[in-house]
Amino acid sequence: MVYRRYFEAAVFRLRSERRYRVFAHIERDVESFPEAVWHRPDGKTQDVTIWCSNDYLGMGQHPEVIAAMVETAAKVGAGAGGTRNISGTSHAIVELERELADLHGKEAALVFTSGWISNLAAISTIADLLPNCLILSDASNHNSMIEGVKRSRAETKIFRHNDLAHLEELLIAAGERPKLIVFESLYSMNGNVAPVAEIAALAERYGAMTYIDEVHAVGMYGPRGGGVCEQVGVMHKIDVIEGTLAKGFGTLGGYVAGDAALIDAIRGYAPSFIFTTALPPAVAAAACAAVRLLKARPDMRDAHQRASAITKHALGAAGLPVLENSSHIVPVMVRDAQLCKAASDMLLERHHIYIQPINYPTVAKGSERLRITPTPRHSHAHIGNLVEAMVDVWRTLGIPFVEPPANLLLDEKSAERCTYPEIKLAAQ
Repeated sequence: MVYRRYFEAAVFRLRSERRYRVFAHIERDVESFPEAVWHRPDGKTQDVTIWCSNDYLGMGQHPEVIAAMVETAAKVGAGAGGTRNISGTSHAIVELERELADLHGKEAALVFTSGWISNLAAISTIADLLPNCLILSDASNHNSMIEGVKRSRAETKIFRHNDLAHLEELLIAAGERPKLIVFESLYSMNGNVAPVAEIAALAERYGAMTYIDEVHAVGMYGPRGGGVCEQVGVMHKIDVIEGTLAKGFGTLGGYVAGDAALIDAIRGYAPSFIFTTALPPAVAAAACAAVRLLKARPDMRDAHQRASAITKHALGAAGLPVLENSSHIVPVMVRDAQLCKAASDMLLERHHIYIQPINYPTVAKGSERLRITPTPRHSHAHIGNLVEAMVDVWRTLGIPFVEPPANLLLDEKSAERCTYPEIKLAAQ
């Protein structure tokens, strides 16, 4: 039997549905980020500007973070040497877990090799250790959370996205059985924020545990970067906080933080923790440096929010279809897979701007978009070039514009740094 034809057919389906993924060969540079080098398919190189990195604060280029990684690698080596059960736990991971527990005001934390694995391991383990558990999962949860739910043996009910009334109905119907509410704080494709305080209140009223994914918020929200839960003052009401080290903290890995007994149970029962090689000490040290830095640097979060607000408002003023939200995510809607890929290609080829197209299954068919993520290192000149390039691409490809809102308002601090006359200051 020739098996190759099945894989060729599968790839052909992806191409025919305009879902075939092409990875740009991008080489970042510490000194010039968000500028980078694109290695073109023809073998030539081209300087480009990155507008879609999840290294939201640029911590992956921070000199103290890099120094921590280099110093630790030189001292203890490049790898972890095995699982924590076999090779022991590195001092760097011990320090990192202490910092993360402190960040979220919890008794303990446990580090994984990625945020995807931490969700898979923690959700499935918690649900399976609770007898007759019912999982209540938000309809828009990330794939890693969905896989964690599927991996468990628990019954699952899906509540409509951010729908408190529907969640309460399910909680009431569940009665006295153990319940685990699984949701995100910030949904990264639309950029919308969950009603975290209200969900915590429902959980308390009906005796449910709460598990929140803060991967797109840790480092970037709250007085010390503890995420949306810290920002709205409910960290102490959330049972399990899951986060990543690969976005706001600019390195690699995932983690959960919570009650010491709960964390210890995950450590002892989760196969994807037990049988996975530990995070390398150098990576853990770099992540620890980033966590410590951001606890003490609210100014970096302020600069990030300003850059996001100005970018969002400048694009909106130009009539580009920015999906409205209150976060740092800037989704520009195309709603067609072929046009979305064409827009991404034209931005790269003609304007030397790198923004990866987002299509199914990451988002629903018909909601394809360019997902823009400004950083504190994107200047006014970068933003101006982005707007001009996007307008040119929209006109060239015939993608519909929208009518700019009558009053695009910025807070005073953001407006002081904004050079676009179309954006009106609320105080005027």
